[in-house]
Amino acid sequence: MATPKELTDLIRYEIVQRREEGYKVEAIEERVERALKGSDGLGEPELYAILRELESLQPTESFSYVEPSTLDDIRAERPDGPRRMELNLADAKVLDRIHGAWLGRAAGCALGKPVEGWPKGHIDGYLQFAEALPLDDYIPLVEGHPEGLRPHSADCTRGMIHYMPRDDDMDYTVLGLHVLESYGLDFTSYNVADTWLNRLPYHLVYTAERAAYRNLVNNLWPPESATHHNPWREWIGAQIRADSWGYAAPGWPEKAAELAFRDAAVSHVKNGIYGEMFVAAMLAAAFVTSDVEQVIKTGLSEIPRDCRLAEAVRDTVEWSKELTDWEQTWAKINEKYGHYHVVHTINNAALVVMALMSAQRDYETSIVLAVRGGWDTDCNGATAGSVCGLMLGAAALPDKWVGVLNDRLISAIREFNECRISDLARRSHEIAKKVIADAT
Repeated sequence: MATPKELTDLIRYEIVQRREEGYKVEAIEERVERALKGSDGLGEPELYAILRELESLQPTESFSYVEPSTLDDIRAERPDGPRRMELNLADAKVLDRIHGAWLGRAAGCALGKPVEGWPKGHIDGYLQFAEALPLDDYIPLVEGHPEGLRPHSADCTRGMIHYMPRDDDMDYTVLGLHVLESYGLDFTSYNVADTWLNRLPYHLVYTAERAAYRNLVNNLWPPESATHHNPWREWIGAQIRADSWGYAAPGWPEKAAELAFRDAAVSHVKNGIYGEMFVAAMLAAAFVTSDVEQVIKTGLSEIPRDCRLAEAVRDTVEWSKELTDWEQTWAKINEKYGHYHVVHTINNAALVVMALMSAQRDYETSIVLAVRGGWDTDCNGATAGSVCGLMLGAAALPDKWVGVLNDRLISAIREFNECRISDLARRSHEIAKKVIADAT
């Protein structure tokens, strides 16, 4: 049973979420804030009544976006795209690309972990203080800065990295691999949910995933697990779970997006789902084309053309082409999409696209810009690193970024606590080989 404080926080997050989804919440918001300022506050029955009232609202007619949450409806709203692409890679090259994606994701995650949640200005201020601008290596740990780095992330700082430390961005990639090994391509959202309960510690999941996990324990299964008392249902949690599905479907963006949908539906709706589908489809396309913009457009072809995420991605692509440097593009993103929470899907996806467009397959630039943009830095560094790492392959990645990991990854997933990155890549490759063989 939630406490009045927890219910109050839930209501405030839900008001923001409903507003972003196009609902008219001003009257409820004013009434809630007046009541909460009273000397007695609100009791549990009144708080639950407010939640029910919020859940019964309908979007305003002026809301111009089309944002369904079922696979059939999403596919009905997507633009034309290359649902299946011709793959012309030798088997060894496919393995090298997948290995590059695993390594690239881990290194990008490690780069962003010490400054997770920081705004861009704060990051640049710290780097200036540390005499580390322009950033060309992992973030150094220096004493004397007013706020300092996140204390638990010293093992992700320059000279202190000996493996990829445990992080939820990597946990979910490992978990996705396990789902594919256990159930094959026909896995269901129920299989994903059951795997969470069996393999993933509750206290190491956050926001939408924690709400969904709580719902699963209370016997609410997908899609209800994503919607019941979950105001974080469009945040970034699903987007960071995309990678294993993209690795499994080389040249098959439609299939990668479908797999991502089944995973995302456990905890997310609308743009939360689209973020995972977008990234998975980009990864599938990155096996085939070396054109960054084409990879991004292929990702867009698997989500609704008139959703907020698609608009943000299209804006970012155009700004990246029109403006002279990435910081101008960042300013545009911040101006239009900076109102979203620091761990929302939409604004962080825009930063990943900015980094990929600006870097144009330069691995170091991809992860550095994704991290220096701020907000959810470990997630953005991981996603940009995964896409660019897959495009380049492991053999082409700079040793200063991936060599320090020593082929080791620590995970919270039961029976995957310490892994060889090369072994995870090999296992992902075994799945991809079956997918490729079945398609020929």
